[in-house]
Amino acid sequence: MRTTSKGKNPDRFLTTRQGIYMYVRRVPKLAIDLDPRAPAIRISLGTRDLAMARIKRDAYEEADNALWGAYLGGDDRSNADARYRAAVARARALDFTYRPAADVMASETGDQIMLRLDALSTSPPKSMDATAVLGLEPRPRVRLSEAFELYLTEIAAPEVAGKSATQRRNWTKVRRRAVSNFIAVAGDKYFDEIDRQDALKLYRYWREKIAPADGPAQRSASSGNKDIGCLRNIWRSYQRYQGVSSDNNPFANLSFRDKNSAQRPPFSAEWLERCVLAPGALSGLNEEARHIVQILIETGARPSEICNLVTEQIHLDHEVPHIAIAPRADRADPREIKTTSSIRLVPLTGVALAAMRFHPDGFPRYKNREETLSQTLNKYFRARSLFPTSKHKIYSIRHAFEDRMKEAGLDTELRMMVMGHAIDRPKYGSGGSLEWRRQELERITLSFDESCL
Repeated sequence: MRTTSKGKNPDRFLTTRQGIYMYVRRVPKLAIDLDPRAPAIRISLGTRDLAMARIKRDAYEEADNALWGAYLGGDDRSNADARYRAAVARARALDFTYRPAADVMASETGDQIMLRLDALSTSPPKSMDATAVLGLEPRPRVRLSEAFELYLTEIAAPEVAGKSATQRRNWTKVRRRAVSNFIAVAGDKYFDEIDRQDALKLYRYWREKIAPADGPAQRSASSGNKDIGCLRNIWRSYQRYQGVSSDNNPFANLSFRDKNSAQRPPFSAEWLERCVLAPGALSGLNEEARHIVQILIETGARPSEICNLVTEQIHLDHEVPHIAIAPRADRADPREIKTTSSIRLVPLTGVALAAMRFHPDGFPRYKNREETLSQTLNKYFRARSLFPTSKHKIYSIRHAFEDRMKEAGLDTELRMMVMGHAIDRPKYGSGGSLEWRRQELERITLSFDESCL
């Protein structure tokens, strides 16, 4: 018997009768007393084409798995949820979109309704097919807080699968804050009752913080946009998971224009050489933190990208020593990279190469602890007056690197590649050899005394 790579028979539950494929499946023992079709299910798929039969079989298989899950589930809430998903899946198997009965009557034409009735011409009035096609299974009502927990544990599971524990914690924290803020202003409403007026309550809550009638702004526009954006996505994802149209999102087209967004000021090259790379300037930092700063100066990388490097990403013995900024594929210790364009090879020059040689296996003290690194560095720089102004942060080193490349006349696309910025054109070739990248970056390499290491 031919099977798939996962061991599943691709033609499971399929048989033919006079050349027409049928879906034939035994009801599990635990569900025999609950499923009126027991002991076996026999459904004509109405096709002689094997590929089409497999597609229809998959739909019926999904529907029955969901149905039996409903029969054998735990509490009333989980049973109701499983029954609803089973009805949605069974309607899909019959080539219909599941809609509650009231929606069918209100939004479909007479011909469309007749198609639904014709599909049931051989089914008993109270059959599972009738329940699915006519929308007779009520959609489970859950509070936003309950829907959000399902979103975290099941709906968004693929989205967070590649994140590190720190990334996952931060991802969850942002979304939990958004839901908490919404509940504070609109209440923990039933999910199907959330409407535009509720979304506007959240919008007004943030408007008072971003642009109060009197007094200065308390929060930035980006904070409000993040809350609204999270809820927009949660609402859409939950609706799709339930097999319900995600149109008319109550959080759609709500955002704040950030007029006051100010880019972090960069360090000047002169300041970096004279102050940050001066012998003893960073001696109060532990070795890993000190060397991370020095690597940032000549790579323009994000602090989180450097502190999470692992052995396989550090290539000191290569003809052109470099680091490979990329996701960690280790299932036991995964990590995402911010964007696809952020995956890149960066040559090591000057003080970055000298510092990296101390850490061929990375920075275990700060791996998955980028927030601790940021706090440590910002606190140290403030205490030692290593920031030119109060607006400077460690991230300003990244902006300084881009300015140094620009002022030296380095190729625009080289700058974008080294920084991990998206290039808005079709990609051809490799973007230039590592040797060429190194030669270009050596044009902006700062001088340093080895005693600063």
